[in-house]
Parts: sequence; structure tokens; C-alpha cells
Amino acid sequence: MSSNRSLGPIWIGLVTDEPIRLEGLSAIFDLGAQEGVAQLIPVTGAMGELLGRSTLEYLVVDLNSLSTSIKTLEVIRRARPDIRLIVIGPQGDDELVLESIIAGARAYLDLTASPETVRAAIQVVVEGSIWAPRRLLSTLIDRLLRVPEASLASPNPHLTAREREVLNLILLARSNREIARQLGIEERTVKAHVSRLMRKTGAENRIELSVYALNHSLVLQGDEL
Repeated sequence: MSSNRSLGPIWIGLVTDEPIRLEGLSAIFDLGAQEGVAQLIPVTGAMGELLGRSTLEYLVVDLNSLSTSIKTLEVIRRARPDIRLIVIGPQGDDELVLESIIAGARAYLDLTASPETVRAAIQVVVEGSIWAPRRLLSTLIDRLLRVPEASLASPNPHLTAREREVLNLILLARSNREIARQLGIEERTVKAHVSRLMRKTGAENRIELSVYALNHSLVLQGDEL
């Protein structure tokens, strides 16, 4: 059964800071829809306006032009967790790909993608699947499944109450400054907590720390917050 439902038109929001790139993204939809495939209609406007459209289920986000980059995805996810994201970003940045997928992206393409490829990726996401280069998918799976060496000796490292608070805020993509402000502590104290968390989990960066925390159920539960 087709996932395009009644094959009625599907509206796709476009998010970019550069007018010329917006024009280029919009042109992708000039390609005629194939028989039996729903028509995809681009929608432009300010971020708040797009997120306020309840009929909008998909967003193409151009990270190459956005000054806030990955934080934009976090903002979108918090405001509209139901929206499916198609991300266009720099080539060869595996960290950004991982961050994008953790932030909710269903597809990741780089600047070398042709209009036909972008259109195909959007269609794959509309049909309920994920689009990403096979090499990157393999890398992401390996990283998600990989257990840091430190965890072999301590699968459930002991974390203090404060470390758990810091970890929970890291999972919400908060910066050290934002964590310090929310917890009422010095930024240097936050950095010390983050360093201890990485040492205890064997993580080399915040992304690996986040993945480890999710895989080992280190996240604070609702009644603990």
C-alpha cells in the first residue's frame, strides 16, 4: 500500500537564510510528479510561520546557510516534533550527520546533490523511510552500537546528582553557558562536570556522551527532573 495516502498534494516547507538558495530549492519542485506519486508543493516563509502551519508535515532545512546550524533543528523538533526533516549540509562532516539524525533528520544530503537527488530523497522521507549515503549510515550504526572501552569496566558508571542534571541538559542541546545559568553555577564548574562525565563514560565528545547516555539509560526520568 502506498504511503502517499490519497495522493493529494503534500506541502514541504523550505528553511534557508539566503534568497538565492531559496529560489534554487523552490525550483526543485518544478520537476513534474511521476504517475502515482503525490504532488509536492514548496512553502516559504519565516520559521515561526512555517511551524505554525498545522498542515505542514515536512521541512527541507539548508544548514549551509543557517548561522545557528544544528540548533535550528533542535528548535524545530521542540516546537513541532511531528515534522519530518530533510537536511542539506556540508559534505564529509560525519559529526554533523550524526547530530542531524539525533536531532530528528530523516534525510541528509550534501551540496553535490542534484535537484533530482533532492527530490528523490524528499519522496523517500514522505514514504516513511530514511535517506542517507550507505557509507554514512554504516558509520552511524557502528557508532551507535559501539561501547566505549571505559564502559566495559563500568557499564553503569556512578553519577552524582549534579552530573545527572548536567547530562540531562546536554541531551537537550544546552551549551555550557546555558547549563550554568539554569543550574546557578559557574561555567567553569559545568566544564568540570562535563569532563568527568566523558571520563566516566569513555566518550570523546558531547555526541558520543549523548549516545552513551541514551543507550545506557542514564537519562533522568520525568519524576526526577
